[in-house]
Amino acid sequence: MMDPIIIGQADGPTSVFLAGKLGGGWINLFGLCIVIAILIPNIIYAIKFRGVENKCQNKVMNVLEQIGRYGCMILLILDIGQDGFGFSSVAAFLAYICGNALLVFAYWIVWVLYFIKQNKWKSMALAIIPAVIFLLSSITLQYILLVIAALIFAASHIYVTWQNVK
Repeated sequence: MMDPIIIGQADGPTSVFLAGKLGGGWINLFGLCIVIAILIPNIIYAIKFRGVENKCQNKVMNVLEQIGRYGCMILLILDIGQDGFGFSSVAAFLAYICGNALLVFAYWIVWVLYFIKQNKWKSMALAIIPAVIFLLSSITLQYILLVIAALIFAASHIYVTWQNVK
């Protein structure tokens, strides 16, 4: 059996909590991995299904969706307006890591099912899961700008998706 990794008299997750920081300052490497993992199936979809029409006619919601989407992706990766990425507790860190891992895994499973056969529940799941990922991340990181972007994205992305599947 392997011994746990000890950093500054603490194991990995505890040392992250004690240090109060995630990664090397203004870049969140975990966030970058999450964004890449979310983008991969979307890129595959865009290549496979070129020219799919957006049926949502509400221009404000379409614009808000893009503002929320890109805001979330940028803010999950880059520290803007706060002093580094960190967590208030080990529980927040574990919720961030484990919660996002499970959500990204679920997202990929739904994408596989969606590629096999498209239907309304899968479309809505593919709208809700990334919204939950961004909300979980923003809350566990206590990052108010990301909370705002995540709320904008959640409301607008779910609305736009619903308009496209109804």
